[in-house]
Amino acid sequence: MSHTPRKRFGQNFLHDHSIIYNILSSLDIQPNQHWVEIGPGQGAITEPLLKNDIQLDVIELDRDLVTFLKQKFQNQAHIQIHSADALRFDFSSLVKNGEKLKVIGNLPYNISTPLMFHLLDNAAIIEDMHFMLQKEVVDRICAEPGSKKYGRLSVMMQYYCETESLFDVPPESFDPVPQVMSAIIRLVPHQTPPVQINDLKQFGQLVTQAFSQRRKTLRNSLKKLITEEDFISLGIDPVQRAENISLQDFANLSNLVELRATESATI
Repeated sequence: MSHTPRKRFGQNFLHDHSIIYNILSSLDIQPNQHWVEIGPGQGAITEPLLKNDIQLDVIELDRDLVTFLKQKFQNQAHIQIHSADALRFDFSSLVKNGEKLKVIGNLPYNISTPLMFHLLDNAAIIEDMHFMLQKEVVDRICAEPGSKKYGRLSVMMQYYCETESLFDVPPESFDPVPQVMSAIIRLVPHQTPPVQINDLKQFGQLVTQAFSQRRKTLRNSLKKLITEEDFISLGIDPVQRAENISLQDFANLSNLVELRATESATI
């Protein structure tokens, strides 16, 4: 059975054996681990993963590929194939006996960011994640303050995870050939958050507002939330742009906004 890649599902199938070897070499696969693969395609990673005596759940949206995979792995006892949308899938339903999941996937570029945040809603049950993403997205996730690539995605992902760009994957490694460079990223959820945040929703809103107009200074982009005196009290220069301040600075700003809101509510 053959399968024609479908553009509406963002399908680009990995076929480069050297890249597959490099990915597998970076995973630290151990027997009896519980792995989850998102978007297995035609099983380029699935097949070698199963040679390591692991339990594997795969999540695939394309029903034709589900049929293909069920036929290909019909004699494998340690794989469960789920015909489902990963954006809506309940990953906690896979966990047994307090174990943690190890997640891997070649994520369609158009859903990669919302899917990662969906997974991070379940960060407590995830040991680590390895994803193939558009290189531009990987660079943004891993960017440090002061970089033009540093933005909302950098701040939010670095709050949840330790991030590491592993290596690039050229377009010719796929069929069909995409028009962008890809990269492999490792995300390890923090056991303890790197900064204290009193209201995570408020934090997310503040970070989004700060980066909504990147060329504006913090004094202008956050003027409805924070006074110039507040910036100074926190040791933050109000004429800086959002791309120049740290995760800790964003946490301090968010906690100050939350504190003022709490004080106003009690008056």
